[in-house]
Amino acid sequence: MTDMKKLGFGCMRLPLTDPADPTSIDVPLVSQMVDEYLAAGFTYFDNLYFYHKRASEDAMRKALVERYDRDAYVLADKLPSALIKQDGDQERIFEEQFEKCGVEYFDYYLLHALGGQNTINTDRADSWNFLRKQRDAGKIKCLGFSYHYNAEYLDELLDRWPDAEFVQLQINYLDWEDGGIQARKNYEVCRKHGKPVFVMEPIKGGALAADLPAEAVDILRAADANASLASWAVRFAASLPSVEMVLSGMSNLEQLRDNISYMADFKPLTNDEMNMLHHVGDLVRQNIAVPCTSCRYCVQHCPKNIAIPEYFSLYNAEKRTRSRDFSTQGMIYRGWNNDHGKASDCIECRACERACPQHLPIVDYLKLVAETFER
Repeated sequence: MTDMKKLGFGCMRLPLTDPADPTSIDVPLVSQMVDEYLAAGFTYFDNLYFYHKRASEDAMRKALVERYDRDAYVLADKLPSALIKQDGDQERIFEEQFEKCGVEYFDYYLLHALGGQNTINTDRADSWNFLRKQRDAGKIKCLGFSYHYNAEYLDELLDRWPDAEFVQLQINYLDWEDGGIQARKNYEVCRKHGKPVFVMEPIKGGALAADLPAEAVDILRAADANASLASWAVRFAASLPSVEMVLSGMSNLEQLRDNISYMADFKPLTNDEMNMLHHVGDLVRQNIAVPCTSCRYCVQHCPKNIAIPEYFSLYNAEKRTRSRDFSTQGMIYRGWNNDHGKASDCIECRACERACPQHLPIVDYLKLVAETFER
């Protein structure tokens, strides 16, 4: 592992020219963001085959790879375990990634989102041994995996794969003690095995920057009136021992510049500040109806094309709205229905739930959405 600044540039939520089209990545704006990020001394870029409906790797080739020398940046990519369904899939995807990214090797490479059906897929394809061979051939410099399951199985995986060089976990102060996500427990398993931890979803899809209840905001403002809400969440993850990288999916220059402002010369939180954030997490949990991170894995598997993350966001906003005279969220919801399935169109196949890294009871939540907006 090389010594890097701890803020990673996540490519999951890149800026768009058309908010309704996730493939419409604003490459000139991304290029400007890349320039400022690198100029501030950061180097780590995290991508995945199907981010932005498979457009993110091409976009980052144009914004980063074609504009900078190879030693100016550190590139991470992932083998999408959910798409390894038949012989030859992993080999085809792996080679396609080199072509789309425009590189000859990946600095960091991960087996993506292990747990549940995904692990069945990768075990059947013997994916770890496949990636070991790619590492031996020099196509991967550092090999690890990302994980969305329970601590017991993580312990088993690290016993099976002692040569895993790092593990990527979802860690934030809201999920720290969550029984489904098991952030603390998974983190402690990695510590037990001596594995460096890379963190995803430190702001929980933006929820810890934009959707905090007033009481929680007051506490954070009183602690530091100049610190952004997002900064507390990112610094929480970065302050944990063994955490070497914290990924942030930045969608505009403002978010990038804010992150750079406190991570360029990172200062860990004090014990009192960590305890304050645990208290804030308790307050947030009392106010979020559906703790969705908008990762969109569920949407890829929905046979009815239901806009699940968008509907949950609207539902959460509706629950925070005091006025009942007119529902802006309801109007927006009906607009989404024009080219997406309604919440009530759900056939309860539960493919979305099997794909959800948060282990949410999506079918039950969709019923609540339908009751709220389809009355």
